[in-house]
Amino acid sequence: MRAFLGLGSNLGDRAGHLRRAVAGLPDVVAVSPVYETAPLGGPPGQGDYLNVVVELDTTLSPRQLLETARRLERAARRRRTVHHGPRTLDVDVLLVGDLVVDEPDLVVPHPRLWQRRFVVEPLADLAPDLVTPSRRAGSGGEVRRLGKLLLY
Repeated sequence: MRAFLGLGSNLGDRAGHLRRAVAGLPDVVAVSPVYETAPLGGPPGQGDYLNVVVELDTTLSPRQLLETARRLERAARRRRTVHHGPRTLDVDVLLVGDLVVDEPDLVVPHPRLWQRRFVVEPLADLAPDLVTPSRRAGSGGEVRRLGKLLLY
């Protein structure tokens, strides 16, 4: 099944956190270019985020992908102390095939997927078939494309 995860980091070795997370994912098919974005919401004074979207060809369920995401966040020593606060690693389950999940701790497709340019732009790089012009135009925020994430 075709699945997409969004990864972001704005603390510490941002690129290193993303590299290690991608290396820890199963079934990776492609990784988008890296985008840099200002934080949306949360406390003032946060650093900019590096963001990528990763495409998987997987048999894992949305729940298993969420468990994988949480494992990677723990490995990066993510702390959940402030809502929308700075983080070493954030991993979101964006899309998992055509599946729809609506549970207290897991919603797929991600509920803010089409509102966030830092997700829409890298997703468009990997899956232009999924990102219509109206979805791209409807997403908010500014992004700066930096290039490919070196995985070594």
